[in-house]
Amino acid sequence: MGLDVNFALVLFILLVATGIPWVIERFYARSRRSPDAPEPFWVEYGASFFPVVLIVFALRSFVVEPFQIPTGSMTPTLLEGDFILVNKYNYGIRLPLLDKKIIDIGDPRRGDVMVFHNPMNPAENYIKRVVGLPGDRVEYINKRLTINGEVVATLDAGTYLHTDRLYYSPQYLEHLGGVEHNILIEHEAPPYVGQIMNYPYRENCTYTVDGVRCTVPAGHYFMMGDNRDASSDSRVWGFVPDENIVGRAFFIWFNFKNLKRVGRFH
Repeated sequence: MGLDVNFALVLFILLVATGIPWVIERFYARSRRSPDAPEPFWVEYGASFFPVVLIVFALRSFVVEPFQIPTGSMTPTLLEGDFILVNKYNYGIRLPLLDKKIIDIGDPRRGDVMVFHNPMNPAENYIKRVVGLPGDRVEYINKRLTINGEVVATLDAGTYLHTDRLYYSPQYLEHLGGVEHNILIEHEAPPYVGQIMNYPYRENCTYTVDGVRCTVPAGHYFMMGDNRDASSDSRVWGFVPDENIVGRAFFIWFNFKNLKRVGRFH
């Protein structure tokens, strides 16, 4: 979803490309140049951009990162076309590009909406809701979610109108880990999981015609989309390891088609 992870590499290359002339100018060339001499072109068009690139790189790497929602798998919480912000430090400070955690601040909580690198293709970013924590027993049988033997409470919330395709879906209010959010369930769709991938810890899951049962391995998370029957998630491609985490989504800052979306989410 959203920006390609290669953007981080491009930004890093720009940082190095502007940083080298900035260091040369700041600590060497400036002191050896006549005070009334004009700045050389490599200072004006290179080193002068370094502070801006550095600020952008630092903000994007350690504070917040923007993404765009490309699909409807998180409807009705997040819609296709939403531009969101992702908190990069809630789950710990990580080294840019390497994604290695160097400062442990906190862990994902059940109910969080999280951005992460696709376990089967780390070049892609996905966004789903955290359903299962390490060690949890997660069951999604006949479209009812159970965690550690307890059925997750849901209430009928009427119907949801998909304005892009003009059809209605049954909508439910789900209480997950202290978080209330709406989910969509298509009762006509079959409960079984199709196109299951051969993912790591596949042996931790049992698939039947009624759904799936999984035990989440240590250091991993079980993710699901709020649009339950239109989401490729942990039921299909498995668990998300901690090292794949990007951050927690928390704010919609723009949507070209619907300005009323701005400021929603939390």
